[in-house]
Amino acid sequence: MNARLFLKISMVPAIVTCCLLMSGIPAMAQWEPNTSSQSPWRCSNKSLLGNYGFVIEGTILDANAPIRGLALQHYDGRGHITQVDHVVFGGYPPTQDWTPGTGTYTVNPDCTGSGVINTPSNPAPVVLHFVVVDHGKTIKQVVDANAVVAIGDKVD
Repeated sequence: MNARLFLKISMVPAIVTCCLLMSGIPAMAQWEPNTSSQSPWRCSNKSLLGNYGFVIEGTILDANAPIRGLALQHYDGRGHITQVDHVVFGGYPPTQDWTPGTGTYTVNPDCTGSGVINTPSNPAPVVLHFVVVDHGKTIKQVVDANAVVAIGDKVD
C-alpha cells in the first residue's frame, strides 16, 4: 500500500470523530467541564434553558388527597421560571384550565438545585428541590412539605 493512501485511510477515524464531536457542541453548550471533582460536568443556571414538560404526582399530606397534574415550565438560563399548570386535586379539576405561575431557581455546580414558584393554584409559594440529569434534558423535582414529585423532560 502506498504511503499517501495509507495516510488518507488512517485519517478517516479522526475526521469522523471530529464531526461527531462538533455536532454535539450546540446541545451541550450550557455544560462546563469540571476538573475539580469526579463528575465530568459542572452545572449552573445556564444548564436549564428552554421549555420542560412535567408530570406531577403525589399526595397533599394535610388533606390526604391525591394530586395529579401537568406543567409546562420555561427556564431562562438566568434563574427565572415561568409556567402554566393543570393540577387535579382530590379528583377535582382546577377552575382555570391552565394556571400561570412565575418563580426563581438556582442550579448548583453538582447539578442539584432549588426553586420557588408562585401560582394562584396554591395559596403559598411552592418550594421545590431538584436534580438536573442527562445534560439538562430532564429535571427531577420534589415539592417540599408534601409528598409530591415531578419529572420534566425538555421540549424540543
